Amino acid sequence: MIDFQYSRASDVADAVRQMTGNPSAKFIAGGTNLVDLMKMDVERPTKLIDVSKLPLDKVEETAGRGLRIGALVRNSDLAYHPLVEQRYPILSSALLAGASPQLRNMASVGGNLLQRTRCAYFYDIATPCNKREPGSGCAAIGGLNRMHAILGTSDACIAVHPSDMCVALAVLEAKVHVTGPRGERVIALADFHRLPGDTPQRDTNLEADELVTAIEVPPQGFARNYTYLKIRDRLSYAFALVSVAVGLELDGGAIKEGRLALGGVAHKPWRNAQAEAALRGRPPSEATFTQAADVILREAKGLGHNGFKIDLARRAIIRALSQAARGTPQSQSNKKIA
Repeated sequence: MIDFQYSRASDVADAVRQMTGNPSAKFIAGGTNLVDLMKMDVERPTKLIDVSKLPLDKVEETAGRGLRIGALVRNSDLAYHPLVEQRYPILSSALLAGASPQLRNMASVGGNLLQRTRCAYFYDIATPCNKREPGSGCAAIGGLNRMHAILGTSDACIAVHPSDMCVALAVLEAKVHVTGPRGERVIALADFHRLPGDTPQRDTNLEADELVTAIEVPPQGFARNYTYLKIRDRLSYAFALVSVAVGLELDGGAIKEGRLALGGVAHKPWRNAQAEAALRGRPPSEATFTQAADVILREAKGLGHNGFKIDLARRAIIRALSQAARGTPQSQSNKKIA
């Protein structure tokens, strides 16, 4: 049994104050990931600081006509928020592709941003895991790695980031607002999550004593030509084998701007600037999309059981780009692939 203290933060400053100097403490809101980790003895916090009652549960329009999304907005509330459905449907679609209705009703967007890998070896404390115990080794590299990464891996870790929401936020080029004892700062989502390198225990560039307060998305929402395509073993309540978020801006029969991000293939949502540059100014054709897929997967590497993901990702990228170009986004209620 884990022995821990519990307290409820009265405001953001109080939450940060309680966390400062207490590296074994954890913030908790919905708890849909942290409680599981505690049950499995993976996380053993000495203190839980409840931030669920802080006034961070609003979705507000910014002066630049973007959106500021409070870290405690529930996933379901964000997915069905009128401004998100109208202007950022790719975000709504990604949220609805994740977890189950019950979990989406409980989970916060800040927690979604910070959720940890679902690698079975990470969850099994009887096996070595550099993410859980640095220097102990990675059991997944020579083990059952069907769900694991094909891009951005290291000799220390081949785990994948599990979030659907973050893949859409990568395409939207969101920013993360955080507060800590040194004040407030803003981190681009592209810089928020980390590749494993030789420090796989660090999932993000968030400091241990900082609290996520909001996510900001800019005005460009790709509301007309977008899709979120998630390929998984079953049609609901399953993590992605491969997912693809796409946002396109078309002009006169050519792609003016194209962004795409992959989930289920790396330790963070995966974008490739060269692939996106290969889309720009080109017709929205299968040849264009195939070239972009080839660029993204040029350095992909299978690790035994997950080699199939390379071809699966290629086909998913082409399909997702085609869906977005046609303006026929993947439905999350009818799972049949468009």
